[in-house]
Amino acid sequence: MPASPTNPNVDWFFDKKGPWKEAYAKLRTIALQSGLTEELKWGHPCYTLNGKNVFLMHGFKDYCTVLFHKGALLKDDAELLVQQTENVQAARQLRFTGLPDLAKKERIVKAYMREAIDVEKAGLKVPMKETTEFNMPEEFLNKLKDIPALKKAFYALTPGRQRGYLLHFSSAKQAKTREARIEKNIERILEGKGIDD
Repeated sequence: MPASPTNPNVDWFFDKKGPWKEAYAKLRTIALQSGLTEELKWGHPCYTLNGKNVFLMHGFKDYCTVLFHKGALLKDDAELLVQQTENVQAARQLRFTGLPDLAKKERIVKAYMREAIDVEKAGLKVPMKETTEFNMPEEFLNKLKDIPALKKAFYALTPGRQRGYLLHFSSAKQAKTREARIEKNIERILEGKGIDD
């Protein structure tokens, strides 16, 4: 497959100073060799096939990563893919601590990128948990019972918006914090908005 052209809208990401500059430059070269289209999404270089996200790159304090959007479907023969949190269903990260680490894993990076492209070409989808499988805090259940309009509005939300609220509410360790989060978001739910809208 011929290499893809760089996207000038993404250049600023690779030009900025930071601990991962060299690793990002190498990852960009590898990514463009895949033949995917380079785009800028969520402020990061994202590589797409027919408009569908295949992988992107981003960095954290201790590592930079290639995030495979359907990484849960990759074989991961090298056992290097990381599920960032237990709530992440589809995406998986391949992490690097710098250019030397990336150089050691280059063959694996290319193989995983090829496999991610094959997954996208095949139209495979990650089986997602149903909203009912997510923990619904007792405090929120009580609110839904007490306020019929809230219950109706919550179940009218898209499954993704419902999950967003359930994850936000249930991640609080203390009942008092869960109750405060619920109270703060009642109006948003009644307006049909998601937690990030």
